[in-house]
Amino acid sequence: MTDIEIMDLTPENIAEYGVCGYKDLKKHLELRRKIDWFKEYYPKGLRIKVIISREGGYQGMLEYIPGKYAHRPVDAEGYMFIHCIFVGFKNEFKGKGYASSLIEECIKDAKEANMQGVAVVTRNGPFMARKDIFLKKEFIPVDEAKPDFELMVLKFNPKAPDPKFKNISANVEKYEEGLTIIRSAQCPYSVKNVDAILETARNKLKIKANLIDLKDSEEAQQTPCAFGTFCIIYNGKVISHHPISNTRFENIMKKMYSL
Repeated sequence: MTDIEIMDLTPENIAEYGVCGYKDLKKHLELRRKIDWFKEYYPKGLRIKVIISREGGYQGMLEYIPGKYAHRPVDAEGYMFIHCIFVGFKNEFKGKGYASSLIEECIKDAKEANMQGVAVVTRNGPFMARKDIFLKKEFIPVDEAKPDFELMVLKFNPKAPDPKFKNISANVEKYEEGLTIIRSAQCPYSVKNVDAILETARNKLKIKANLIDLKDSEEAQQTPCAFGTFCIIYNGKVISHHPISNTRFENIMKKMYSL
């Protein structure tokens, strides 16, 4: 790992390195929103560790925050909570143990902060890590949410209460009519395609459409989808649990309602 360095993003250097592949402040609203969000939560314990290669550049990241401020619909206070992990923009950096090293950094910080353990939401579908890497680090599943989400935990204190999902199914009942898109600046992918989806809904499909920008972690913890920071709801049903393209949205609507 001599070519690799694990470093911390800070309010002072995040604009230099970017996040999740977004690097151009002028071009990417996604990055500007993410940086503002990062600066708000950094004093509350939010951290982003990045993998930097001298030859390959930015090749991975891990984002975590005290569970009190988790941007997922979970009750995980007392735990360090992992939002997301990714390694390998280039294939040659995958399968090298870098993800494991990033998780170890989080575990170390959680112990130093006297947390009860580390928690994370995984899924079989897109936009989240699968559980395999966490099973290898001795995390265990403690709760699940439809369609394919699992809440996993590595406990330092065996007597600590398990983290758990909040009442997701009850929260979806708030959005019974029309189309609602819920998003948060935590996920930079929550910006792309949203305007096009809203335009399609309103002008092409002639349905009521609403956009909700989550203001804080409290609102994120009340979302009707385990992804927390993005979902699309139509007439009281979650039709996408993660960011999608406008084409994908149209295909979902046609399949559901033959529009």
